[in-house]
Amino acid sequence: MQLTKHVAQGKLTYLNQDNETISVSENKHYRWLAFACIDGDQVIQSVMLKRKPWKLTLPHQTALMLPLLFFKPNNMVELGLGGGNIQRFINNVSKKITIHSIEHNSIVIDCFNQYFNPQDNPVHVIFNDSKQWLQDNSVNYDWYVCDVYQQEIQSYNNAVNQLEYITANIKPNTCLSVNLPDANDNEVNLLLTILKQISTDHEITYFHVPNYLNIVIHLIPKEWQTYKRIKRNNHSYLPKNTFSRWKGFWQHGKKVSC
Repeated sequence: MQLTKHVAQGKLTYLNQDNETISVSENKHYRWLAFACIDGDQVIQSVMLKRKPWKLTLPHQTALMLPLLFFKPNNMVELGLGGGNIQRFINNVSKKITIHSIEHNSIVIDCFNQYFNPQDNPVHVIFNDSKQWLQDNSVNYDWYVCDVYQQEIQSYNNAVNQLEYITANIKPNTCLSVNLPDANDNEVNLLLTILKQISTDHEITYFHVPNYLNIVIHLIPKEWQTYKRIKRNNHSYLPKNTFSRWKGFWQHGKKVSC
């Protein structure tokens, strides 16, 4: 059954209508976190497969995690916890990776703790505005994963401002992965222009997620020589079957000349 049909058959488990409407719904197989839009529709932010909660269920999440093909991070930062899909996935891939999630909404954190951490994995969740946290922390993390454009939560201009805080922390050996859920061509080009200005030590590869509006952009250190790493398969924590499948996905990326 397609995921959209599962969502249509869901039953409401939790609802909070304080500052913004946040809900948790589920059926026999899935549980998901949703935000209400101004027009009354809802945006599904995260979906968890209950019998395998570590699995990535939305295509853009796989696109965001593709650097794991050639990268064994020690520590990473996720800007925006949501339903914790990345937290659960990384915890399952390798216990050697420490991931910190920065989340500005305490209700989202409460929902994650109550509904989206069924295995009681040890997690590092920080309640803070991402831009404030980036400004206050100069630790050299290996990998920053970011949903830059958050619809009603912040405008695109603020998203670009957030990106500028991130790039201030980027070092030559730092990886950056960015998800744009619903950006137009001008916004994407603006973001690529900003990244090119600070990417002399990096390569830019981006992906159009099939059948979705998402565009995922990766800033990859040039010194990694990703082609050689993927060919040798000596820089990945991914299991063999996942590595083989994702290797094909990576070939669909478009490179940006810097």
